[in-house]
Amino acid sequence: MSLATPTVILIALLSLLLVSPPSPPDLPAGSPSEENPDPPRDRAQEEEGIEIQGFVEGRYIVRFKQYKHGREHKLALEEQLGAKEKKGWKWIERNNAAAAYPTDFGVLQIHSDGLIDEIENLEFVKDVSAEARYSRALLFNKEIKNSNKNGCSDNAKKGPGKIFTRMSYEGGIDNNGTVNWGRKLFMQRSQITSMFGAEKLWGKGFTGSNIKMAIFDTGIRADHPHFRNIKERTNWTNEDTLNDNLGHGTFVAGVIASQDMQCLGFSPDSEIYAFRVFTDAQVSYTSWFLDAFNYAIATGMNVLNLSIGGPDYLDRPFVEKVWELTANKIIMVSAIGNDGPLYGTLNNPADQSDVIGVGGIDYSDHIASFSSRGMTTWEIPHGYGRIKPDVVAYGREIIGSKISTGCKSLSGTSVASPVVAGVVCLLASVIPENIRWDILNPASMKQALVEGAAKLGGPNMFEQGAGRVDLLESYEILIKYKPRASIFPNILDFTDCPYSWPFCRQPLYAGAMPVIFNATILNGMGVIGYVESEPRWHPFDEVGNLLSIHFTYSNVIWPWTGYLALHMQIKDEGAQFSGLIEGNITFTVVSPPAKGENNLRKSLCTLSLKLKVMPTPPRSQRILWDQFHSIRYPPGYIPRDSLDVKNDILDWHGDHPHTNFHGMFDMLRDAGYYVEILGSPFTCFQASKYGTLLLVDLEDEFFKEEIDKLQDDVKNHGLGLIVFADWYNVETMVKMKFFDDNTRSWWTPATGGANIPALNDLLKPFGIAFGDTILNGAFSLVGERSHYASGTDIAMFPEGGFVHRFSFEDNYNNSTAHNLLQAAGMVKAEYPILGILELRDRSTRIAVYGDSNCLDTSHMVINCYWLLRKLLDFTSQNIQDPMLFAPSSRLASPLVRDGAFPVRREDVNLSTYSSVINRELVCRNDARFEVLGANGYDSHATWRNRKLPGIPNIFLEQSPKGTKPSMPFDNTSVSSNSNEGMSNVFPSLESDLTDEKTKAITENEKTLFNPTMVDFELGQSQGLKKVDKQSLEIFFPQRNISVNISRRRHHTKMDLLGWLNRDEISTHKTKDKHLRDTPL
Repeated sequence: MSLATPTVILIALLSLLLVSPPSPPDLPAGSPSEENPDPPRDRAQEEEGIEIQGFVEGRYIVRFKQYKHGREHKLALEEQLGAKEKKGWKWIERNNAAAAYPTDFGVLQIHSDGLIDEIENLEFVKDVSAEARYSRALLFNKEIKNSNKNGCSDNAKKGPGKIFTRMSYEGGIDNNGTVNWGRKLFMQRSQITSMFGAEKLWGKGFTGSNIKMAIFDTGIRADHPHFRNIKERTNWTNEDTLNDNLGHGTFVAGVIASQDMQCLGFSPDSEIYAFRVFTDAQVSYTSWFLDAFNYAIATGMNVLNLSIGGPDYLDRPFVEKVWELTANKIIMVSAIGNDGPLYGTLNNPADQSDVIGVGGIDYSDHIASFSSRGMTTWEIPHGYGRIKPDVVAYGREIIGSKISTGCKSLSGTSVASPVVAGVVCLLASVIPENIRWDILNPASMKQALVEGAAKLGGPNMFEQGAGRVDLLESYEILIKYKPRASIFPNILDFTDCPYSWPFCRQPLYAGAMPVIFNATILNGMGVIGYVESEPRWHPFDEVGNLLSIHFTYSNVIWPWTGYLALHMQIKDEGAQFSGLIEGNITFTVVSPPAKGENNLRKSLCTLSLKLKVMPTPPRSQRILWDQFHSIRYPPGYIPRDSLDVKNDILDWHGDHPHTNFHGMFDMLRDAGYYVEILGSPFTCFQASKYGTLLLVDLEDEFFKEEIDKLQDDVKNHGLGLIVFADWYNVETMVKMKFFDDNTRSWWTPATGGANIPALNDLLKPFGIAFGDTILNGAFSLVGERSHYASGTDIAMFPEGGFVHRFSFEDNYNNSTAHNLLQAAGMVKAEYPILGILELRDRSTRIAVYGDSNCLDTSHMVINCYWLLRKLLDFTSQNIQDPMLFAPSSRLASPLVRDGAFPVRREDVNLSTYSSVINRELVCRNDARFEVLGANGYDSHATWRNRKLPGIPNIFLEQSPKGTKPSMPFDNTSVSSNSNEGMSNVFPSLESDLTDEKTKAITENEKTLFNPTMVDFELGQSQGLKKVDKQSLEIFFPQRNISVNISRRRHHTKMDLLGWLNRDEISTHKTKDKHLRDTPL
């Protein structure tokens, strides 16, 4: 791509990424009001024609600990703060349908940062965050014609502080992701309802009657002829209309409940409640959503469709409100996202365990190219993600209702989501009304869907979840359903490929890092429960005793769901074993008795394992992947590795071998290499076991102990080292700023594509350093066509090393000298980008390369798997490719580039996101069990009570030197083959209590159905740090369940109900606006 100047490049980049759609027609920009004030504007960008929208100046959301009417919250603030006019704050009235009900937040106009801190410190205030505005342009018609192969528009706009997922698509989309406009709207195909056999249930008299269906979208018209039961329409926007003027909300409603014979919905008699939460310009505010959610709870909605989503799972107000909604028995269905075929692209809230996340397939049962796929990335780097989506449904060329009359087709997961929502409404209506909501809840409905789903033959578990929704099978499950708990998935079979990818690609073997599998507990017995006793491993034969499993799981299962994580190692005595290990894991879930019952509800859950085991491979075939030093969005602005990507500037796909590096993982397995994951510092592995340590696209800093150990490992213990870096240029990062709605500040990248200053510190002992150029272009190496995408150069390399140079243009160099050369047509120069080093009798082997995009499937132009294989052959087996080791590439003298090396930014506090800065060096949850909680293999373990960032407390007692530390027994982490408990070993999604399990939830349902304070006694184990009791007020207005926590939820520990208040969230304060993206 040829560009005129770096200034033009950056202006174009910012204009594409940072400009939001215009304000609504009736409230144009420049016309501030209480309902829609203008955001601040940067004059320099304004002169360039760049309009930054998103921050609502001076307006903040104040969340309270209790639900009260707005006037009561207002009076409480006035009592504490004094006269509002003199104190610089003003209460913003919200005149909408929720105003008649108690609320847990208020919107204030505040003009002093000091006042914000004062408000946040009030006893009855939970937290304060900026009111955020967000928007999204519909990718319809002419915009989608300009879409790239990934389905996103080249001129798609990004709102400040939040990346947005793609809308549903109008017209057909071929399997390769391109749009086919030649297809007719109505094709010779059955109705979508017929594809699932809905007619059979209609014939039995089930049509979704008396089911309250909430549709959060762009509204619907009252007189639309396709709907027979539009019960209520509410407008939560600042526009004076209830109508849908865009068509998306109408289409979603039609898939669910249309009665038109040309585009039938699944549940035509369901009661439609249309929540208009987006304006005609696809704009919404945090407060609109929170009010609308509260209203859905207060009015007793049964099912709620959210064809919206985004990657920010650290958006606390939204995540917590979703938990509250599902705790009130509202069954939420949400689109998983349209960011496929990329891995690690799951959208929130569909990635939450209490929400039914829906992916899309075509009519041939192939995963739609646009459908996002797993795993979840909440748990990375110290754990492993869960399976999502939960199920898939047809989402390509689905026929639904037009805005006023007639039918049209759309594609996208926002179309697949209402397909499942319609199925849910229809299924709900089959349960007799007198017992319907005693049986149905978010967990029982998900159980019916995942257990009834048809597993597809080609896709893996992170693409299809449980499989394609099967309406009739789920019906059979529901009509016989008795409240119970279950585990999803209930089978992990290493022999079932490709479904069990990546587990089926690599057997277990002795001496490896633990293999982690994270399953979801579904508790259909009640909104709250716990695991009664430790999970147990029951091998089918004696060889099963070679497997060592440590378990971590939710202390409290709430709302409706929890997690069970397996951390599996083969014992040393199994080093030569080859074969299968089979058996079951069992545990019991307990919930309070239902109304009219006297005894606790209990349910036995079983997870079946079938694991392949092989002899430990030789060192030369084992690769250790560094996950520990990877940082990605959220919570910080971590930019994409390729600056050529204009529509996806944030690095949010996980950077894991099983997400956006999955192609590389498969290639390495095909080549006979075994890939293990390190989520702990370098001190936590033994170099003698591995041929190569692989460092790719790293953003974090390094402990000094890591730098020292790596130098020793490489120079003295034969460990090979390969580094794939990325761009780093401070001037470019400064120019990539945008205004963040939550932090009330301009955001610039916390680092570049990689943290080059940190990597240079790591490589300094070897005389190697990267530069700060940003290079792009095609080249050929060893006869292979290659592409450099925003990579960097090598600035220093020792004498005797092999360095390969290629001609590139440094497009982001803005120096005067560079501009003069560019004007003269002399901008291209040769830059060293690949360096290979061998020292000390061929025992020290290092390779460095300046770009990782050729390994990353997110935005890869051409892969460089061939290069990685050749480098691994060298670092692990000392096999030297003649072309890479050509004498002409050998340095006769050290390479040292003129000028200073890249420096760290002084205006960015990386410690906010880092696992290293201001943290203790400790072997974390993924390390081998013998060093868990210690500093590493080569240093004496420091056993102490401490809170690790982002994971539960580890309580370890002081042990004499040379002895194995004693570990107090704790149910949250249990060794399957030992009488010793290992306390809080591994976090998984929504890590719950940091302390011991709840001993009893013994109050009977009669007591719970009164506004009674329930005291949960926390069990104490000898040697454990004493913790205060948590008191929960659980009250049930009508049939709803609402939960208040008696202390501030943003405390650094998790509270009893499992609120997502991890250390990192408390520290980061979410670092992003509390906004939802527009419909997918």
